[in-house]
Amino acid sequence: MIELTSITKKYMMGSSEVDVLKGVDLKIESGEFVSIMGPSGSGKSTLMNIIGCLDRPTGGSYILNGTRVDEMDEEALAKVRNTNIGFVFQTFNLLARESATENVELPLLYSGVKEPRALAVEALKEVGLGHRLGHRPNELSGGERQRVAIARAIVLNPSIILGDEPTGNLDSRTGAEIMDILKDLNAKGTTLVVVTHDPAIAAHSQRVINIMDGVITGRAG
Repeated sequence: MIELTSITKKYMMGSSEVDVLKGVDLKIESGEFVSIMGPSGSGKSTLMNIIGCLDRPTGGSYILNGTRVDEMDEEALAKVRNTNIGFVFQTFNLLARESATENVELPLLYSGVKEPRALAVEALKEVGLGHRLGHRPNELSGGERQRVAIARAIVLNPSIILGDEPTGNLDSRTGAEIMDILKDLNAKGTTLVVVTHDPAIAAHSQRVINIMDGVITGRAG
């Protein structure tokens, strides 16, 4: 499903060029649950952004579901993101003035889906928030906000869920509940890729990819 070959990423910082990724090779099969681990500055978030088509590699190739995506234009990449990939972020990224239902509706509206409200409600019920449909983020706990974010991520039934430190702002009990939801999605066939620095979170996955200084240094599982 995901095949990265010799992926590099360079950024300019002032007059200096910084190598963030240095020839990454990575394959993730359909239905896998993979964690990417590494310290701050290791390149794990950059790698996640490339997998999620939020950023482009400087070099190498990226094949997603049999299609070379690193050569696509911005419009095509946006379509890939919207139809194939769901995102769950540490900071939830919810619109403060919108209700839980309205937040989940957003990707449906961008896709032109008819009757988005019904699908949004169904997704919120799937993550256990059928009783919080009209609540705004400031009326929800951190765990409930992350459930809304997961509902938004799954509402278009993507084949891949990418989680960037999805439990980073939660206490351990709530974080475990969120991981149970993500594991249930994976058990139903969704490919799950999680970036984390927490070994306890990585322990839930089938395989752990370790990255250091832009290079994959080890694989477990």
